[in-house]
Amino acid sequence: MNNKVEIYKNPDGQTEIKVNFDQETVWLNQEQLSQLFDRDRTVIGRHIQKIFYEGELIKDEVCANFAHTTQHGAMQDKTQTKMVEYYNLDVIISVGYRVNSKKGTQFRIWATQRLKDYLVEGYAVNERRLAQKNQEIKVLKDGISILTRAAAGQIENTENGNEWLAVFSQGLKLLDDYDHETLDSKGKTIKETVYPSYDEYMFMINKMVSDFESAVFAKPKDNSFKSSINQIQQSLGGVDCYPSIEEKAANLLYFVVKNHSFVDGNKRIAAACFLLFLEKNNMLQNGSNTIISNEALASLTLYIAMSKPEEAETVKNMIISVLNRSENR
Repeated sequence: MNNKVEIYKNPDGQTEIKVNFDQETVWLNQEQLSQLFDRDRTVIGRHIQKIFYEGELIKDEVCANFAHTTQHGAMQDKTQTKMVEYYNLDVIISVGYRVNSKKGTQFRIWATQRLKDYLVEGYAVNERRLAQKNQEIKVLKDGISILTRAAAGQIENTENGNEWLAVFSQGLKLLDDYDHETLDSKGKTIKETVYPSYDEYMFMINKMVSDFESAVFAKPKDNSFKSSINQIQQSLGGVDCYPSIEEKAANLLYFVVKNHSFVDGNKRIAAACFLLFLEKNNMLQNGSNTIISNEALASLTLYIAMSKPEEAETVKNMIISVLNRSENR
């Protein structure tokens, strides 16, 4: 647990203590123990010493030093920090038995229940995180499997097994590059770029409307679509921020998906814009083959949609890597 602090109040409301929850237990210092059990601090100290002396508990296993910040005694508006010894629930229970305090029993019941709550909560959070991580990995690997199969489907049947091996090797290489964080960050095609205009994009999008039974397909939510298509044209000091066609295409696909400019159909619109951009720059075809198949594009688009903001560079590098490898077939 992450050093949570809760306020404990006993049933009569007379005792109020800030309780630290950390390392799956609770922690109180001697002053807090004195307040909890309504005993002098020296009495509490003697009980603790006896617990360790008799070997009931091992000090190194049940004690911890926490930083404690207080108001500076001599300087106004200044604080001072010192290390204070804290004792876990085992010590608290042992002291409670020795002083025969009803208050100690009440605290033990409260602390045990709160610990159970935190453990259950922590388990649930970890399970959700694990499930989410597994889903991310599944989406990535499924996407690469589809890319591999799609690439294989574009090659005519041949008795030459080496061509098939090369295709499947591309998919395995993507997996290996992802695992070792060596996906391509740069595209290979550096040339003067043709940027479709806003009207050209919208003409294509409007032609798509009749294909989908949705009253809100392609209905704009704001003006962010213009920003998405214009971002890939940015330059700094006369140098393109995205030098290659592949980098521009990858960022275009990413921006249109993530900016969510339309009420419905953002992924489909993003994929169509991606293809239009590649076509305008004579990059959609590689000989007789399309540079990216429907299945591959669908996988990449879904991968973007499910990704987190902090994964943006990895996602874009995956798209660039797919385009680079497709061009080499």
